[in-house]
Amino acid sequence: MINIISKTKYAYIFSGILTILCVLSLAVWGLKYDIDFTGGTRMVIKFANEVPSKDQTVELLKDFNLSGLTLQNSENNSLILRYASEDDKTNIDVWQAINAKYADATQASVDFFNSSISGELKSKSISALVLAILAIMAYIAWAFRKVSRPVESWKYGAGAVIALAHDIIITTGVFSVLGHFYGVEVGISFIAALLTILGFSVHDTIVVYDRTRENLLRSSAKVPFPEVVNQSLNETLVRSINTSLTVIITLLAIYFFGGAAIKYFALALLVGIGFGTYSSIFIATALLVTSYELTIKYKK
Repeated sequence: MINIISKTKYAYIFSGILTILCVLSLAVWGLKYDIDFTGGTRMVIKFANEVPSKDQTVELLKDFNLSGLTLQNSENNSLILRYASEDDKTNIDVWQAINAKYADATQASVDFFNSSISGELKSKSISALVLAILAIMAYIAWAFRKVSRPVESWKYGAGAVIALAHDIIITTGVFSVLGHFYGVEVGISFIAALLTILGFSVHDTIVVYDRTRENLLRSSAKVPFPEVVNQSLNETLVRSINTSLTVIITLLAIYFFGGAAIKYFALALLVGIGFGTYSSIFIATALLVTSYELTIKYKK
């Protein structure tokens, strides 16, 4: 049997350093938001022949000084342009410049994202994440209400939420770095990825917690709590790793072959689920043991 609980100190150090670095990245660089959150225009141009390179398009549109311009190739010889301007004249000028250079091009669609609506969307997205985390904490505390020995049931919920916050902070920190160095933007799909990570990560944590509950109810009160937790971790370790690996393999296929539209959605899930598995094994349950040891220490 692997003594996983004995590695708690190293897990705390690793997670602490990584979390601090991610928080610093978010504080200094922040996230690079796309027009879902900043407002702007999304124009889809379809070409009869070959789609021009991104460099060619940037060079063609450089005189318009388009703020936040991003280009993305799409299916059916299409190019998606995103930029911060909502001005009709600018949009007409952009289209005329492209059409003058590429007579075979057709404007498939033009969508506008109002900045005030985008700000409200950002606020609601943050609220959705916070409410989801609080609901998860309340549910876990209720689900484990019959297991009050030797750790109170609410601490199961608190441990799960701390592990979830760890996963979310690291995922957003990674995208902060990607946004600063590679211009990767986050939008509504990123929020969807974070909510998916919450669900997957807490599922993994509950599997370990549930086995801990079963072992506590079956075992004698004389068996040390850290030993029961370590036994539960070992009994669920293979299941947790195998479940995560099957998802990660699928996400890798989506990331490499799924196209640009969902590439970074898959990447967010890869980071979040990878660290979610790690936090379920090394953080969530370790927090229970740490809480128990602190309680024993202060009772003396």
